[in-house]
Amino acid sequence: MPMTRPAPVAKVFACLALAALLAGAVPAAARAASSQGTAEQRRACRADAMRLCREFIPNVKRITACMERNVDKLSPPCRAQFR
Repeated sequence: MPMTRPAPVAKVFACLALAALLAGAVPAAARAASSQGTAEQRRACRADAMRLCREFIPNVKRITACMERNVDKLSPPCRAQFR
């Protein structure tokens, strides 16, 4: 039976991908990012996503899979988002 990912975690990665795409337009990225995931979720996982899964940005599914494969390497605040 396939495991489903909690919606908040998916939103974190969608937000990270969107923010990476809009990095040149900071105000636009901030508005778009705020519509997906909470500020706490973004803060908790942004550095880990950039450190561990940078090559997959902006592909949300691949970022999510990468983070799940590396869950033991995530910072404690980010790992808590997977619970």
